Order: sequence, then C-alpha cells, then structure tokens
Amino acid sequence: MKRRAFIKLLGGAAAWPLAARAQQGKTPVIGYLHSLTRSEVPEVVGAFLGGLREAGFVDGHNVAVEYRFAEGWFERLPELAADLVRRRVEVLAAAGGSPSVLAAKAATTTIPIVSMTGDVDPVQAGIVASLNRPGGNITGVSLLGGFLGPKRLEILRELVPRSAVVAVLVNPSNRNAEPDVKEVEGAVRAAGLKLVVTRATANTEFRPVFASLVQQQVDALIVTADPIFTHRRAELTALTAAHRIPAIYQWPDFVKVGGLASYGTTLTEASRQVGTYVGRVLKGVRPADLHVTQPTKFHLVINLKAAKALGLDVPPTLLARADEVIE
Repeated sequence: MKRRAFIKLLGGAAAWPLAARAQQGKTPVIGYLHSLTRSEVPEVVGAFLGGLREAGFVDGHNVAVEYRFAEGWFERLPELAADLVRRRVEVLAAAGGSPSVLAAKAATTTIPIVSMTGDVDPVQAGIVASLNRPGGNITGVSLLGGFLGPKRLEILRELVPRSAVVAVLVNPSNRNAEPDVKEVEGAVRAAGLKLVVTRATANTEFRPVFASLVQQQVDALIVTADPIFTHRRAELTALTAAHRIPAIYQWPDFVKVGGLASYGTTLTEASRQVGTYVGRVLKGVRPADLHVTQPTKFHLVINLKAAKALGLDVPPTLLARADEVIE
C-alpha cells in the first residue's frame, strides 16, 4: 500500500467513532458530571462548551450533552455516573473535583473519561498511572490543588505582616489533605510562625470551627482546595469576615463572593481544556495518548473591599502583582 493511501486510511480510522454515528443518523452523546449545581458554575459549563466548539462540536448541532449535577450531595455521584454509563455516552467529562472523577472511574473502564481535578494529585489518587502516560480510559486536567501553600502563605504575610499564628483548613476525607498540611507546615515553620490545623467535612458546622480559630488567636487562614469548601464558599467567606480572619483561597470564586484573596489557576481555562480534550476523543484519539495537562499560569486576585473591612492596607507592590483587583 502506498504511504499516502496508508495515511489516509489511518485518518479515516481515527475519525471512525463520530463518522460511523453520523452515517447511522445518530448524534454522539457526551456525559457531563459535576459535583456542584449548574447555577454555581455557569462560567465553568460555558467554558467547557467553548472548548467543544474549538474542537468543532456544538451542543444541539452535531453533539448532545447530557448533564448530571450532584448539587453538593457527593453521595449521589456514583449513581449519576452509572446513569450516564447506562445512557451509553461516547465520552464522560467529570468535573467538580475528585469525587466526580472517582465516581466516573468506578462506573466504567471502557468509556473514555476526561477529568478535571484541583483537589488531589491524580497520580497519587490512583486516577491515572502518570501525567505523561495516563493509561487506561482516563485523561484530563490537573489544577495542582496543592504545592502552592508556601506561595499563599507568602501573600498572607504581605497582607498581614504581623501575623504569628496561621491556620490551614482541610477536609480530612480529601486524599490530598495530609500532603497539603505538610506543605504548609514546612513553610510556616521556616517563617518562624505557629500553625493551627483545623478540619471540616461535609457534615461539619463551620461556626464552631471559626469560634475555635478565634480562641486560638489565629491571625490568618489558608483554605485548601476541596469541592465541599467550594460548594459552601459563601458561608466560609461570610464567617471569615464576621470573625475578622484574613483568608486566602485557591479559586477566584471565593473572592468574588467576598473573600480577601486567592492564588491559583482558573476553573474556566481548565474547563475549556476539558472541552477540547473531549472533542479530540470524539475524533478518535485515545485518552491513554493524551497527557494530563497542568496550568502554566497562576492568578492572584485581591478584594480591596474585603481588605478594608478587615482593616488591612494592601501593599502597592502586591496590588501591582495582582491579576485582578475587586473594588
């Protein structure tokens, strides 16, 4: 067989999943699984659809998206994932952190899964074999939920230069909780500060947690990445304001609802990448051949109104480094 004909044959084989269904008059169906509610993440869903469009797919035109949102009830995720598998979707996009990704992983070993995780290391959590060679039926985007603790501590110390006691809030059910604590612990120790570790799960009442932080004379707080904290971000930011505890978060979503500052990646850019990866899978690329992508840029967002309410003067040098300032 001539080389050109062979390449053409390979190209046709790669496009077979979508082409075959088009010939049969069937529209490929994408399953979209998220741990939160759609009203909480409209920009994330929009970015996902934007990524799909970049790859040549439009919901309601040449693909159909079946949505399943757990609305913060993470125990529902396994059944929602199983429902999408029964629907025989072509690709399953699992967003909203490790709970949705692990539910999708448990539901199928054959349907391609494109994941988005910001609360765990996908390799340590057993989601993929490695970032470069994920193996199996899963690939996606890793948002590096951890490994930014020292930088967040540095920003907090610029905002609260006289801080002596720093707390870190983790969900002990999160597989990345202990690594997050150790990372922050090392940075706090190196800075000569005292660390208070406080834990909260889905069933935790946050008010006693913050009352305890006040009793321990905590000067600043680092909130680690976790879907539960994201789901309850309005409550968390309100409590930090009420108890006058300066806090830093991973996602800008916290700052937009009244939080002081955030440093990390953006969920919208990651979700767009999930959409483009889903498009590539629909065109025939195997998840095992798509490396797990990681962010190359981190965003600092500062809420000046929140800073003023806390009696903090934001240094001009920090403002100059901020990617977004909310006034």
